[in-house]
Amino acid sequence: MSPRSARLARLSRSVTFSACHRLHSKSLSDEENLKLFGKCNNPNGHGHNYKVTVTVRGEIDPVSGMVMNLTDLKEYMQEAIMEPLDHKNLDKDVPYFAEVVSTTENVAVFIWENLQRLLPPGILYKVKVHETDQNVVVYKGEE
Repeated sequence: MSPRSARLARLSRSVTFSACHRLHSKSLSDEENLKLFGKCNNPNGHGHNYKVTVTVRGEIDPVSGMVMNLTDLKEYMQEAIMEPLDHKNLDKDVPYFAEVVSTTENVAVFIWENLQRLLPPGILYKVKVHETDQNVVVYKGEE
């Protein structure tokens, strides 16, 4: 096999978690919240089955043939996503959302920040969160 320059690849893995939340900003009045968030401002909240796809990128290791071991990525996602979010009330059970509105955009940021603490530096490329089949957020950090 002839020597080649480094080969870059992106590797993705998905998980699904269930959680409930209420879209409500403490900076707005009850009337303003209802106008902005509509039925998603229901005081009793509502739930979703979120699908999250995490993409990492890097050089393909010439020995292992991998950008990253999928078993390791699975464990990082378990710790960063499933443990803090699955079957939780985001607003009441996750301290991050005590002061941050639990929109899908902010869920994506929360997941990114948790993964950044666990993954090797520079490898995290993208977090994609499907709140529904129609509503999707992609977050790539502070580009």
